Amino acid sequence: MGRKKKKPSKPWCWYCNRDFDDEKILLQHQKAKHFKCHICHKKLYTGPGLSIHCMQVHKETLDRVPNSLPNRGNIEIEIYGMEGIPESDIRDHEAQKQGTDDGSCSSGDEQASFPVAMWDVEQCDPKRCSGRKLSRLGMVKILRLGQRFNGLVCSPMGEKCVSPSDHGIISEHGAAVVDCSWAKINETPFHKMKSANPRLLPYLVAANPVNYGKPCKLSCVEAFAALFYITGYQDLAKHYLAKFKWGKTFIDLNQELLDQYAACKDSTEVVQVQQQHMELLEKERNRNRDEIDLPPEVLDETSDDTEEDE
Repeated sequence: MGRKKKKPSKPWCWYCNRDFDDEKILLQHQKAKHFKCHICHKKLYTGPGLSIHCMQVHKETLDRVPNSLPNRGNIEIEIYGMEGIPESDIRDHEAQKQGTDDGSCSSGDEQASFPVAMWDVEQCDPKRCSGRKLSRLGMVKILRLGQRFNGLVCSPMGEKCVSPSDHGIISEHGAAVVDCSWAKINETPFHKMKSANPRLLPYLVAANPVNYGKPCKLSCVEAFAALFYITGYQDLAKHYLAKFKWGKTFIDLNQELLDQYAACKDSTEVVQVQQQHMELLEKERNRNRDEIDLPPEVLDETSDDTEEDE
């Protein structure tokens, strides 16, 4: 028998570690997300090209590629699609994907191979509560207040963000969240939900009907999906979200951020990615304020006033 041919890997972006089905889509992604001038919005073809543009046209020095991972922002490396990626990074990426194909991530058609649980403080509307629905489907175990959980727990009591380095904790001990109302967050007895591994979630946007579009106000199933996705259980995250009509939207809204978080090494890098994203949002908000157009009548009146003052 001949040797089995190695399946070719999908094109992927060196800057954010995201996979693509086609290299043309990858090139469009790089131009829109990594090589786009934040001042005039012109899309360039490479990092060095963007750097030269910013220096010559706007007299501004660019020190790293926008929206890149902490260790992938070198503005001097010329990458176009898959061309120019360092060989060592290609080998690391292929090894990581091979590990995923061999079963490091749970299948989207199977239940989790580890405990999935939640504390329910009964603050939410049962008809709209995603945690209650998961419990009815047998996908989540309910914990008593005061009951200890040794796995990873999504909680504001955490001192660091969840990261891929938490994969081992989840695979061995599981994951849990707290089912409470955001309107009553200050009344929630988090001190009665005991765990040695509390974690914060990084910046993500909610897709649930109650808090759609609001940063960080995730439902239980979105919190589980974020924990799973970032720690390497992407298929399991999608499996849980698939139980809700709006579930896929959570991935769509946060795809790039989730992929960047999942490509980090530890909590420190996750926070760095979050900070870069927050800085980008702030720049966009400032730019939008500067670009507000006044109605023609207002502009005319302003011109007249200026002339009279002169």
